Amino acid sequence: MSSKYETVIGLEVHTELKTNSKIFCGCTTEFGGSQNTHVCPVCLGLPGAMPVLNKKVVEYAIKVGLALNCEILQFNKFDRKNYYYPDLPKNYQTSQYDLPICLNGYLDIEVEGETKRIGITRIHMEEDAGKLVHSGSTISDSNSSNVDYNRTGVPLLEIVSEPDLRSGAEAKAYVEKLRSILQYLDVSDGRMEEGSLRCDANVSVRLRGTEKFGTRTETKNVNSLTGIQKAIEYEALRQAQVLEDGGTVYQETRTWDDAQGITLAMRKKDAEDDYRYFPEPDLVPIVISEEEIDEARKNLPELPDAKIARFISDYGLSVTDSTILTASRKTADYLDATVKAGADAKTVSNWMLGDLSKMINENGLTFAESKVSPENLAGMISLIEKGTISGKIAKKVIISMWESGKDAETIVKEEGLVQITDTGAIEEIVKQVIANNPQPVADFKGGNGKAIGFLVGQVMKESKGRANPGMVNELLQKFLND
Repeated sequence: MSSKYETVIGLEVHTELKTNSKIFCGCTTEFGGSQNTHVCPVCLGLPGAMPVLNKKVVEYAIKVGLALNCEILQFNKFDRKNYYYPDLPKNYQTSQYDLPICLNGYLDIEVEGETKRIGITRIHMEEDAGKLVHSGSTISDSNSSNVDYNRTGVPLLEIVSEPDLRSGAEAKAYVEKLRSILQYLDVSDGRMEEGSLRCDANVSVRLRGTEKFGTRTETKNVNSLTGIQKAIEYEALRQAQVLEDGGTVYQETRTWDDAQGITLAMRKKDAEDDYRYFPEPDLVPIVISEEEIDEARKNLPELPDAKIARFISDYGLSVTDSTILTASRKTADYLDATVKAGADAKTVSNWMLGDLSKMINENGLTFAESKVSPENLAGMISLIEKGTISGKIAKKVIISMWESGKDAETIVKEEGLVQITDTGAIEEIVKQVIANNPQPVADFKGGNGKAIGFLVGQVMKESKGRANPGMVNELLQKFLND
């Protein structure tokens, strides 16, 4: 986009909560299931059915509000948001309007080495709508749509940011960090691919240096981190081009077509007055005591920023490694557990970011599902430090641990992988390698110091990787310089 324009972005992030039952009834919140089977008269809005608030939803909302530095409103209420859409069986959504549960928070993000504070306007509780199942790839190319009400009534938190974001990259970083915090709190699984975390992006452009906002569009239900960035970048570029061509940007709701990499117009964007909000008559207001807030604050887990700081100060890890290892609570917990089992944190970090991470990614698992337990990884590292095995042998051992579930000590004994540290045994192999490789020996004696690397490799090959590398180098230097 031309530097003439500045992008202004505000995000509405909807996250489904990990409660066992829906927000106002006892239906399961389990993902999937045959269509229209996780429903009852309450979530279908049948006449005479009365809602009862799930207390766990309130508890989760308080936790999220505190983690995002919000003020918790001790008196808040539900409202009816009135609009017609096929996936909304009651023709209204039970949400919160003028008295939401959380107000005035913030989240700090980092993009390209710079920290930026993004204001959070509000967090409110509401029920999810159903899901339209389109005959085509998107609503725009579909001839028909069916509706599945299983998701109707699943508890949602809507987290609304201030229009403080200025690029797709900032928006991606914001959602990524927000998802991480929600997962740390264990209130949401954050699975965007399953729709349990969705993002609506409000985007406008204005001439750089001006204060007045341009006309915004809302791109609905973007369900991937890369999609958020791409949708915002495309929409900002589209609006700038419209203005450059002398056209008008209209306030409308749009959808992101990931296959084409474009946003498409869906419908005119409603204003707040169009929703005709009024207090929900079937639910009493919510009153939260100071003691409940204090208890929730006391029970907050260590959040990502605090964990990064601890990994740097206590473990001596780099900022980059600490950031990667704390992005997921399960990953951070794995490192903590391995260190608790007696391993050096930096060594654990190297294995987690290297060989172990590769195996976990190849198998589509998380560190919580790793087939190498923290205790077994710590045991293998201990064998390296004792000199029982070399780092090279350890690369074979960790694969065997993954495949068999056995601990390192058992594998080393069963497979005869104990490192050779007997000087006499290594001397014999070194002498044999020198005798069998006259040209590299001559190269080394002729001043090519790199030739010794080939000879080290041959010794390790002959010893099947079991010779102590330090002793190999020492003995080669001794015999080649005689």
